[in-house]
Amino acid sequence: MAEPETIAKPGIVRSARQDDLPVLLAFEQGIITAERPYDHTLKPDPISYYDIAEKIASDDSEVAVVEVDGLVVGSGFAIKNLSKAYVQDTHHAYLGFMYVRPDYRGRGLNKRLLEHLSAWAKANDLREIRLTVYSDNAPAIRAYEKAGFTSHILEMRLNLDE
Repeated sequence: MAEPETIAKPGIVRSARQDDLPVLLAFEQGIITAERPYDHTLKPDPISYYDIAEKIASDDSEVAVVEVDGLVVGSGFAIKNLSKAYVQDTHHAYLGFMYVRPDYRGRGLNKRLLEHLSAWAKANDLREIRLTVYSDNAPAIRAYEKAGFTSHILEMRLNLDE
């Protein structure tokens, strides 16, 4: 008799709690390590991008985690941001902190996080979601395009000391 087919569990997405902070801080360092090759302007380690504890506590943000078998394996946040004065909507949701542990990638967990954060944005009357990604980070760009995101504005820089 053949073995039953194993189906990967999709994971549970929930709001982050303060007791998730140690693993979330480790995820932040994973993001920084992954992005460091794309940005030579980053300060040497140790650095931090976010005040994750503050974002967990804030009513204007949603920090989400994805768990598989009780283990936190991914994260992301949506923040209510003020839009530019010349844009139709006064506010939008800004996504960041998107991370899935390498050994759990390819299972649709990032998509689950994006669905959760999109639902939070809609519940908070935010009609648009924005994010930033390094222009050379092709894997991230492909993942966001697969989720329906499109390029909108390209931010450029010129360092006068280089």
